[in-house]
Amino acid sequence: MRSHWLQELRWPEIEAYLKTDDVVLVPIGATEQHGRHLPLLVDSGWAIAASEGAARIANVLIAPPLQLGWSPHHMGYPGTITLGADTLRRVAVDTAQSLIHHGFRRVIFVNGNRIANLPPLEIAIVEIKNRTGAYAGIADAGLIAKREFKAICQAPDGGLDHAGEAETSFALHWAPQHVDMSEAHPPERGHNGRRSQFDYSIELDPELNGNAVSFAVSPAEHRRATAPDGTANDPRLATAEKGRLMAEALARNLAAYIEEVRKLPLGEVRGELPI
Repeated sequence: MRSHWLQELRWPEIEAYLKTDDVVLVPIGATEQHGRHLPLLVDSGWAIAASEGAARIANVLIAPPLQLGWSPHHMGYPGTITLGADTLRRVAVDTAQSLIHHGFRRVIFVNGNRIANLPPLEIAIVEIKNRTGAYAGIADAGLIAKREFKAICQAPDGGLDHAGEAETSFALHWAPQHVDMSEAHPPERGHNGRRSQFDYSIELDPELNGNAVSFAVSPAEHRRATAPDGTANDPRLATAEKGRLMAEALARNLAAYIEEVRKLPLGEVRGELPI
């Protein structure tokens, strides 16, 4: 295959692919603040890197990445762009239906924005499956390799907090030219300084081992909770080697998921349901 990216191919090449395979990856990230030391592209990077790595192993196509997600809580920091939750759902559904129209029957959204993008995407995949009978799934970069991440990272929660050890390690590996480690500082409050076990919303990125509740957080409240830098975990623990290991684990696990999806029977069209 000349390229795994759908937008880089000519239509006859895509037609030829569809004669032998029907899997397509759809990377979805975000453009949102990641501390003083990281660029706004981190979440999109997770989705793109995982998709590229898995595509090389499993030899599948990747749709153009969507680099906007549901990020209202980060709007207290300059540069963040957010879609509405229903807009993200509709974009996901429209993208999948376009691909399904051409013959792709197994659509996997590769999510790089973790907990924030999941609610609209989970609604979208149910809608896609019931409308079309196609397989629709989500491979979340924070979940599909969380065992490996926890083994790689030093932080007790696996380092998955926002702009912390895991995300900084990934950025040092994937986009080091955009990282400024002189601005990497531990959070002054973060999860360890919260007032009670329920003193943060799950939208602030859940701990892997902690308890969580969910409540609305305004941009101003989120900024206060993550002040002064916008981080929720110590980024100084990060290394490019950890990032490489995480990227490889993501690619392996996503490729294994693709192979499982290839074996699954497709569903039937259920028509309109209250979704």
